[in-house]
Amino acid sequence: MKELDKYMQEAISNIRNDRALTNKLLVDVMIYLAKEERAHESVGTVAAKYLETLQRSNEQLVKVVALLHKKADASETLTKEDK
Repeated sequence: MKELDKYMQEAISNIRNDRALTNKLLVDVMIYLAKEERAHESVGTVAAKYLETLQRSNEQLVKVVALLHKKADASETLTKEDK
């Protein structure tokens, strides 16, 4: 179980790092587009990819939370000793 906790924390850390980087890149693209309105055709695809990355990280967070919730529910069950 401790190894699972370690991997969960690593996954959460990676998700947060990916989100922070993607958010910064997306802000940079938005600033660029504000200055170069004609660049929407070339940069729009990049912005869409950044948004897809943020969406995937949201989905990953939901999955991690579900796993943590499932783990918490499992630990609340009565053991043989409790019974």
